[in-house]
Amino acid sequence: QYSPDSVAGADGEIDPSEVTFPGCSCHSSSCVVPECPCLRRGENYSSSLCLRLAEQQEQHFSRPVFECNSLCQCGDGCQNRLVQRGLQLRLQVFRTERKGWGVRALEPIPRGGFVCEYAGEVLGSAEAHRRIQAQTPQDPNYIMAVREHLHDGRVMETFVDPTHIGNVGRFLNHSCEPNLFMVPVRVDSMVPKLALFAAADISAGEELSYDYSGRFHNLPGTSREHKPLEEDNSLRKPCYCGSRTCASFLPWDSSLFSTP
Repeated sequence: QYSPDSVAGADGEIDPSEVTFPGCSCHSSSCVVPECPCLRRGENYSSSLCLRLAEQQEQHFSRPVFECNSLCQCGDGCQNRLVQRGLQLRLQVFRTERKGWGVRALEPIPRGGFVCEYAGEVLGSAEAHRRIQAQTPQDPNYIMAVREHLHDGRVMETFVDPTHIGNVGRFLNHSCEPNLFMVPVRVDSMVPKLALFAAADISAGEELSYDYSGRFHNLPGTSREHKPLEEDNSLRKPCYCGSRTCASFLPWDSSLFSTP
């Protein structure tokens, strides 16, 4: 079932449509820093409606992204409303030679441009683990586990499963040298939208991909990818991304197969 936005999972534990953030009282056509409390919470977009991408040597940690929400006084044209508008680009799902389905851009995408959300059922930790452990080695795994490392050492986890309900994001392939990266973007509540942005300028016709492990655009060590013994490689799925630095196997997070 196609859904442009994430929905509450069958476990009913988390409702991503719930509104819990207060709105700003800005009456301008587009909110600005430092007047807008939404913008003061974290990162903001450039005038060209692209995510501001700081070079990694400039800052060790990324700032959170909070968009203006449904309770804000600003209008729909506010510059701080981007991911909530949904897919605006022309994308095409196509059959790749070795990787099954894939997604390509039908128009150029600038660096930092929003591409699409990875939407699906938002699950609690217990249900996410239950579904993963019920899978057979032949089953495709679409469950995305995103971990945000906070300044005080806490880790926030978000689980999204587009297996049965999802959008075009479920067809994006992994690459060890991707042209997209994922950013949790919050609009109405602490439940984030898993937004995919362009890591570089992307040409029309180019296949879109991101790093399933989360290593790309993140600090080393934040990924929980399992480093298997050589004999365990027979259980892993091969990677066909074709990049120069291809790891030969798709990322695998062993923590998802253990009891939470």
